[in-house]
Amino acid sequence: MEFSSREAVIKAIKEVSMISRKYCWVIRRYNGSHTCTRATISQDHSKLDSITIAEVIKSLVEADPSLKVKSVIAEVQSKFNYTEPSAVVHFETVPAYQGDELVRDIQVLHRVFWSYYPCIRAFRHCKLIVQVDGTHLYGKYKGCLLVAVSQDGNNNIVPIAFAIVEGETSDAWHFFLSNLCQHVVTRDGVGLISDRHESINAAVERSNGAWSPPRAFHMFCIRHIESNFLRKFKAPYLQKLVVNIGYSRTVREYEDALAFDGGYRWGHMTTNLVECINSVLKGARNLPVTALVKATFYGLNELFTRKRAEAEARINAGHVFSDVVTSKLHANQLASGNIQVDRIPCRHVFACCANQRLNWKLYVHDVYKMEQVRRVYRARFRPLGNPTTWPAYNGPRFIPNLYLRRVSKVRPRMTRFLNEMDMRMLRRPKRCTLCGAEEHSRSRCRQSAGTNADGDAQ
Repeated sequence: MEFSSREAVIKAIKEVSMISRKYCWVIRRYNGSHTCTRATISQDHSKLDSITIAEVIKSLVEADPSLKVKSVIAEVQSKFNYTEPSAVVHFETVPAYQGDELVRDIQVLHRVFWSYYPCIRAFRHCKLIVQVDGTHLYGKYKGCLLVAVSQDGNNNIVPIAFAIVEGETSDAWHFFLSNLCQHVVTRDGVGLISDRHESINAAVERSNGAWSPPRAFHMFCIRHIESNFLRKFKAPYLQKLVVNIGYSRTVREYEDALAFDGGYRWGHMTTNLVECINSVLKGARNLPVTALVKATFYGLNELFTRKRAEAEARINAGHVFSDVVTSKLHANQLASGNIQVDRIPCRHVFACCANQRLNWKLYVHDVYKMEQVRRVYRARFRPLGNPTTWPAYNGPRFIPNLYLRRVSKVRPRMTRFLNEMDMRMLRRPKRCTLCGAEEHSRSRCRQSAGTNADGDAQ
């Protein structure tokens, strides 16, 4: 930065701290404009804020107040050599026919994969774990929504990729996992957790090693293993033992120098993360393709904005580690001794560090540090803006697959096969939504006796 006086320096610098090991001061927050911006800005655009852009286009707007947005974009790109990739989209189509005649310039949309740039950037700072699952669409056309999620160091779910396909077929899963590996999951040593769907297994086997060790480690959800075990052996009394064996292996893998699956599960035994996202997207599964994609865009934009603010607030409050890990560290420190559980020091590590006068913070994985959590949500979603400002599209026009169109206009019949996990949920006693008690419904609740149908006192 260039300053005219010492007073200007003091006024501009808002927060500064000293690094004892490097014997230097670091400016952490700065109020002034960026006067030393490089000719080429990095693609994470952390310094390309509205103030910087305003300074660049100020003279242009003064000369021509009717300056178009396209001209502003072109000016920023030419001055800083900066372009922001907003998303990765890959689709597969089939030719369109009218009778026996091929229709040119029109393609039938078969499959589409998309991942937003902030999500791709976010995964670089998440845990090396990916969970995938599929869920049915209930709109005008049949199909499936495939979803991949990860998790940050504060146990927040981070969706990283989506796809709309014709169904959970081997080819559809191969399409999704291939694009996921090529565009998003570019790090080695990733743990992939899924159910035991045969199509997923087939897609992993034909991935040419992209989802095999040491590139990745495919593992199964313990709840689905439990369900398959019960269906095959019909032994309910052994069902719980299967789950206990799975969890005992997970604990032991950290105690025995990361034995068995090498700790690639990061403590996750189920696909609960991705199933939670499927539940959140349940309302969007009735929407057309364009509206569904927009729902994921605006939902993720809101999520990243909120989590970014939470991370900033926690860092400004002086916290080094995430809230979840801080609670675990505090409990282990109180229990206080050299075992790693989920890359978090246990009580044994605290005891050893106290005896050897070592810094226990060195044994905490970087993913649990708030600075790393903040990096997950650092990239921002580029506003969609007015369609008139979008680049011109010269490709083919897409139409839906008429063979996937639903014949009946009533609510589609559930195509999922219920298993033991669902039956356990259905066998649970019904609860009153008013008082929370069992054995009666809201309409028969005593507390509703003094209210009318609208909930007003009589």
